[in-house]
Amino acid sequence: MPNVLISLNRVCKHYPVLAKGRHKLAYVWARLRGSPPDHVFQALQDVSFEVRRGQSLGLVGVNGAGKSTLLKLIAGVVSPTSGQFHRQGRVGALLELGAGFHPDYTGRENVFLACALMGLTRTETLEKFDQILDFADIGEHIEQPIKHYSSGMVVRLGFAVATSVVPDVLITDEVLAVGDESFQKKCIAWLEDYLAGGGTLLLCSHSMYHIQKLCKQAIWIDAGRVHMHGDAADVSRAYLAWHEEKTRSQKQPTPLIERNSDAESTADGIYQIREMRLNQQDANTTISVAMRGNLRVDGLVYSPDDRPPNVAVGVVRADGTPVYGVVSEMDGHSLVRVADKLYAYAIVFDDLPLLPGRYIARSHAMDPEGFRLFDQVEMPFDISGNSRELGYCQLAHHWVSE
Repeated sequence: MPNVLISLNRVCKHYPVLAKGRHKLAYVWARLRGSPPDHVFQALQDVSFEVRRGQSLGLVGVNGAGKSTLLKLIAGVVSPTSGQFHRQGRVGALLELGAGFHPDYTGRENVFLACALMGLTRTETLEKFDQILDFADIGEHIEQPIKHYSSGMVVRLGFAVATSVVPDVLITDEVLAVGDESFQKKCIAWLEDYLAGGGTLLLCSHSMYHIQKLCKQAIWIDAGRVHMHGDAADVSRAYLAWHEEKTRSQKQPTPLIERNSDAESTADGIYQIREMRLNQQDANTTISVAMRGNLRVDGLVYSPDDRPPNVAVGVVRADGTPVYGVVSEMDGHSLVRVADKLYAYAIVFDDLPLLPGRYIARSHAMDPEGFRLFDQVEMPFDISGNSRELGYCQLAHHWVSE
């Protein structure tokens, strides 16, 4: 199809494991026999997707997930071990800025060398030289050997050279994570102009802000496989939620209020949360609430002495960071007795100002005095919507021009 610039169908990329001397001998022997090596690292496994002209696709995933290998494969730096891979059009890769510069050559000489490697004639490079120099903004250092440059200057010159030729497909790997703030702003402005002109972008970044700002679609790579592929906002939100839950599993969650240390949640003689629901759904369902939607938390509290208990209800992020909590006693609210030693509670959070992401609602059973916390039950829920605002909640605001 003419609009499909990149196509991958069940692509795999394996690297031989040569950690020991016998592995190296086994690899050489396997190559001589024309057979695959016995010990391999599977960098990519059964990766399939298409990139059409004018699309912007983000790649997210932890270090070592296979993102860089995938970009190098698309750029033509490495070849797939198996599967079908097709690419058409001119591909520009911003993978390791300045990696091809010769340290003993001046900046000017390296510009001509790099442009020649990209297929430009000397006349074409001369026509673009002032543009490259202006973008790099390194002044008279252009006449100095590269080996005397700071790392930031090398990156500036590398990006300026790489963007001198507008490709059909641009591949970037964490290029926005290097350089100073003014350089990053210049890079983002160039990328936005490139996309506005119909360019096709593959952006690899750990910054979900950049993924959402520059990309319409995103792919989450995990252990060499496509874990999720879809709208950039949905993928980045799921990826951040996974990270927060992973962080939460590695540390003790922070309670909204201090638990009674003498109580065991399984004992019949304590105040307990017997039931909990979110928006009328049971614990087996992770509900989704739209931004500025309503969240109802309700359930039953067991009171061993049949005195009206209190309940604390709160919201935390998926990593356990507290967002908000309130106790029924604070608002002078009394729970409703619905059966012997059972009391119902229900609270509605109207016009929920939480930003998109994964959250957890918690219910804590408390004594009638509202001093001691005995039990805790929690349920996850997602806030859906498209927003690039930062933080946990959306604060009412307006801009002022004076």
